[in-house]
Amino acid sequence: MKLSTKSMRAIVMVTVVGMAAVAGCGRSSPRQTAANYLEAGKKQYANKDFARAVLSFRNAAKASPKAPEPHYQMALAHLGLEDYGSAIRSLQKAVELDPKHIASQIKLAELMTAADRSDLLEGARKLAGDVLTLSPDNPDALVAMAVAELRLGKQQDGVAHLQQVLAKVPQHLNSSVLMARVKLAQKDSAGAEEVLLKMVRESPKTPEAVLALGQFYSVVGKNSDAEAQFRRALEIDANSGAALVSVGALLARAGRIAEAEPVFKKLSVLTDKQYRPLYAVFLFENGKREAAIAEFERLAKQDPKDRTLRSRLVTAYVGNNRIPDAEQILSKALRQHASDTDALEQRSQIYLVAGRYEDARKDLREVLRFKPESSLAHYVMAKTNYAVGETAAYRQELGEALRLDPEMLGARLELAESLRSTGAAKTALELLDKMPEGQKNSLAAIAQRNWILLTLADEPNVRKGVDQGMRLARIPEFLVQDAAYKLWVRNTAGARASAEEALKQSPEDMRAMEYLAESYVQQKQIAAGAKRIQEYADQRPKSAAIRYYLGTWLSRNGGDAQQVREALSSAAQVDPRFVPAGLALAKLDVREEKYDSARQILDRFLAANDRNVEARLTLAMLENKLNNIPAAIENYRKVLSLQPTNRLALNNLAYVLLEHGGQADEALRLAQQAKELAPKEPWIDDTIGWAFYHKGLFENAAKHLEAAVSKEGSAVQQYHLAMAYTRAGDRKRAEKVLQTALRMDPNVPEAKTARELLARAQ
Repeated sequence: MKLSTKSMRAIVMVTVVGMAAVAGCGRSSPRQTAANYLEAGKKQYANKDFARAVLSFRNAAKASPKAPEPHYQMALAHLGLEDYGSAIRSLQKAVELDPKHIASQIKLAELMTAADRSDLLEGARKLAGDVLTLSPDNPDALVAMAVAELRLGKQQDGVAHLQQVLAKVPQHLNSSVLMARVKLAQKDSAGAEEVLLKMVRESPKTPEAVLALGQFYSVVGKNSDAEAQFRRALEIDANSGAALVSVGALLARAGRIAEAEPVFKKLSVLTDKQYRPLYAVFLFENGKREAAIAEFERLAKQDPKDRTLRSRLVTAYVGNNRIPDAEQILSKALRQHASDTDALEQRSQIYLVAGRYEDARKDLREVLRFKPESSLAHYVMAKTNYAVGETAAYRQELGEALRLDPEMLGARLELAESLRSTGAAKTALELLDKMPEGQKNSLAAIAQRNWILLTLADEPNVRKGVDQGMRLARIPEFLVQDAAYKLWVRNTAGARASAEEALKQSPEDMRAMEYLAESYVQQKQIAAGAKRIQEYADQRPKSAAIRYYLGTWLSRNGGDAQQVREALSSAAQVDPRFVPAGLALAKLDVREEKYDSARQILDRFLAANDRNVEARLTLAMLENKLNNIPAAIENYRKVLSLQPTNRLALNNLAYVLLEHGGQADEALRLAQQAKELAPKEPWIDDTIGWAFYHKGLFENAAKHLEAAVSKEGSAVQQYHLAMAYTRAGDRKRAEKVLQTALRMDPNVPEAKTARELLARAQ
């Protein structure tokens, strides 16, 4: 049947009107839209899909911009993602919209009590007080108040508020646990136990209460009682992830691995996703790496969108040296989502370990483009800069990571060490003084502070700091510092005893070995020192590191060349892959003109890893010595492609280009780069001066060559200066410097050139 145009128009009109009617009927009010998003977000949060929950709560906030609840719920989702900064901002917005939104005030106070700053703790106390004004018996507010007071040192007030909660709600978990901790800190173990027992009596069917009691028993060393409580919690709730973890960890610590494994295996099938990977982690930590990887692969396949699982699988691959598999997973993820910052960050760390520094930096720049506030990305960028020798950029990125996350202890300690090692020990000490209070008594912080105080020669505080560390843990780090201090005050016997004790705990701690050896040097007993190190090497026949150390120590302390070679050869035989020993042997071969042997060693290392900078640089110098100039230049350039700030490669390449390539402009640029990196090195001044000489700028050349001669004054540098004076027209000074050079070494090629040049000028 053919319809007329009029009929067609009528049908179209009816359809359009119908569609409009349907759309009109389906349109929700902003309040209803917000409620729908809020409900969806809560379901996603319950399923631990925190990222999607954040989006739903954000849409709810847009639909109802004056409602505090979406911001509160969004904060909870951010906490699920461990994004504490965003959580705090969301809570602050909720309180701003409704100063009487109690849940937001309490949660914000709880987060503030985790800080180490007194102003934030006072702020948490005030927030809790505001809630108590509205709801005088609110137990969560009372607990937040108590935590803030306890952390501010107001012990009496904090305990009083906890007692207030427990008087009204004896089974209140947080209050009971906190009160038990207070009593434990006061060494009142019986009182702590009674608080928790009372809580369990009040809530005998609550697994969390029973677990808390079990954890107390575990802390005080009553492992059988702890296990009984953990198993009791499992009787109440057989699928309690926390109880399974507690039982499994207790069994594993006791060495009952076979019993622990089926417990951890139960975790892998729980509905709560946070517990599922722990079985694979357990397998990996107990040497069953292939089984662990298979389990991680199963979990990742089961939930391919879970980035945390993917990261764990990648880490397992890397830990089992399956780098290509790890890189393949991350590259696939990035092909699907180029802005996947988690994948970029993890791949950059793989590239860093593999020595692919430019690839690492490329990924990190992408991370910072999408997520400029990523403290981790800045920290890894710092590591990459350090690897290529860019010290200033390394410190800059560490500082930025620390600015974004003041609690990043690793970045703070590395920055302090970098400052200390480059002559800014006072600045390093100030940096440590600014660390959060909770970190100041960590072993790592105390140790770093002691090294700085040693550098500053602050004798009383060094002794105090080392004693503090030794009281906390008599570990090699503090024993080595004790040895260093005692050597400094010339307590040789005490230094030797501390170094020996450190070596018993950590036989290959080369710092302890150094101080032990130095104790013999201090007493001028070189032969006895060599004998002691050899004894250590004999006791540990599989240790290449100790044999290598013996060789380098003998070399530094006037040992016989044959003894040095024997020690290094022994290290290389024990472990042919031990690079330091092999490179030391290669350098020794070059000095002794055993070029074929040196080349074989270097070729072997470069075949295993063609990004080995030191091996490549040694090969470049070997080619240079053999007058294989194109090969030398090629290898120097390869070094600089891997490590653009390698000052030795910059300087040597510049010199080769001057002597054999006539490329004075590039040579000068390279030498000036080296000068920026090492402003006090005379051999770089010599290269810069020689570059100016080749460019015909003789007065500039003389200026730099004078600086080189004043600091070092080798024969070749003296000849260079004599030639510069000659070409600048200062024949009197040229003659004087030439005579000095001839007395030092009349046989180098530069001697003939300098004499002929001066003769022509005269």
